[in-house]
Amino acid sequence: MTDIKGLCEPRFAAVRAALAASLGNDDVGASVAVYLDGEPVVDIWGGYADADRSVGWERDTLTGVNSTTKNMTALCALILADRGQLDLSAPVAAYWPEFAAAGKENVLVRHVLSHTAGLPDLSGLTAVEDLYDWQSVTAGLAAQAPEWEPGTAAGYHALTFGFLVGEIVRRITGRSLGEYFAEEVAKPLGADFHIGLSAEDDRRVAPLIPPTSLTDEYASSAPAGPDGTRREYTGAAVRVRDANSVAWRRAQVPAVNGFGNARSVALAQSVLANRGSAGGVRLLSPQGCEPAWQEVFRGEDRVLRTSMSWTVGFGKFGNTFGWGGWGGSLVASDPDARMTVAYVMNQMIDREQQEDNRGMEIIIAAYSGLH
Repeated sequence: MTDIKGLCEPRFAAVRAALAASLGNDDVGASVAVYLDGEPVVDIWGGYADADRSVGWERDTLTGVNSTTKNMTALCALILADRGQLDLSAPVAAYWPEFAAAGKENVLVRHVLSHTAGLPDLSGLTAVEDLYDWQSVTAGLAAQAPEWEPGTAAGYHALTFGFLVGEIVRRITGRSLGEYFAEEVAKPLGADFHIGLSAEDDRRVAPLIPPTSLTDEYASSAPAGPDGTRREYTGAAVRVRDANSVAWRRAQVPAVNGFGNARSVALAQSVLANRGSAGGVRLLSPQGCEPAWQEVFRGEDRVLRTSMSWTVGFGKFGNTFGWGGWGGSLVASDPDARMTVAYVMNQMIDREQQEDNRGMEIIIAAYSGLH
């Protein structure tokens, strides 16, 4: 039986059992957290921080959560909107004048947040290192023409999401997305989540482990459509070895390069599920949370090749909203139950090789604790 450490209220015993089963099967190291009414009811972890299984996964172990980071970037935008500094229905160019170029004067802030802005790819991006040059990337996006009429279609903005939202935040606040998140979200809540990781935290990082039988050259790619074809994309593919590099940790790529654990992910996102506050700290009003679960777009996503419901910043799945990251991490929030569930791990699974139900099994187990 895998040794699971941490807090787990008795009624959520199924969550502990689900993590133990996962660690006994596919997982190497992982953490799981459930927040209810903005308070932790499950905060558990187990396994190992390295592929050799020589270093234990500790309470404060961090790992890269890839696109689970988007939930944090979206939260920053919703806080700004709630504080009256950002109008979700305003043109992006109201805050970022250069963005009006190439027919983008009618791209609204909510289009950027709901993956309907028509800018799913960065043109001219050839190397992952190009992502580390914020000004170059954002200038490129400002000059780029949209692929479709903004607001009329959706296409997952895998990398561009963070630059677009982050530049809006920077234009309004004078702070990078990582700085804004650190000062306005992480610090008041005490959430150990970082977009732009400092050197002093390197020792706590559990590197991502590529899927079984694959190497650290394994790269993220757009999923194939029903007919097996992939969306055309010639840009830089992020590999596991990039996501494990020091340069990646230091950079700000706020769609994908956040570092945290289940506790920090769930704590920050529970603010939205709990009407604006968590742990007695209020970050936004109850009304300010609502865009997180109000559908903006429903239909075929041109990049993901599947039917999607997008809200302002999140994927919507039934009564829940949230998003997951390449390899398996995820967070889901249910505003009716005021519950947030997060799962963060180091062993990646390639969904084309095998099904990955680890996160879903944790979520299902969490719901069993509510009844």
